Amino acid sequence: MLLARYQYELIEAGCDEAGRGCLAGPVFAAAVILPHDFDHQLLNDSKQLTEEVRYQLRAEIEAKAIAHAVAWCDNHEIDQINILNASFLAMHRAIEKLHLQPQFLIIDGNRFNKYGDMPHKCIVEGDAKYFSIAAASILAKTYRDDYMKQIAAEHPEYNWHSNKGYPTIAHRKMVMEIGPTPYHRKSFKVTSPQLVIFEE
Repeated sequence: MLLARYQYELIEAGCDEAGRGCLAGPVFAAAVILPHDFDHQLLNDSKQLTEEVRYQLRAEIEAKAIAHAVAWCDNHEIDQINILNASFLAMHRAIEKLHLQPQFLIIDGNRFNKYGDMPHKCIVEGDAKYFSIAAASILAKTYRDDYMKQIAAEHPEYNWHSNKGYPTIAHRKMVMEIGPTPYHRKSFKVTSPQLVIFEE
């Protein structure tokens, strides 16, 4: 069962990202402030949900959240500052876009670049522990998927409408055969052992 809040004294926003492990496209991030009494039986880490459920939950999150925002860093920024820093910067941009500024942040993962002087707590697997981080994971994931589906028509041979830019075997093979597009991350090596291989 996910928890509503990490603490109750300050206005709290949950933050998460999507697309860190992709070969192509931006990394997206979201920040979400939920009501204190928010509860939902289906809301969970976006990776544990079907695409259909993610989009259903996105509509509910956006309707019920006190504030929510999505932002991103494109592949050029990722190449310039590395994917970890780009993920943090995308989160900063999402936080900045919130119409209600939080006083405390809970971040999915074990690292974060501090946002001004705002206190924060990093929570490993936080998207499976707190509603606001799970909500942020769903917004980041669905909006990134929308973006990848949009640009998929420009380069249909990479099958982005299906793999969303992740390093599937077919995607890696295509990059090695015909080369990268302007959307590919040049700092990501297709043959790098650090990349997780996803089967389509």
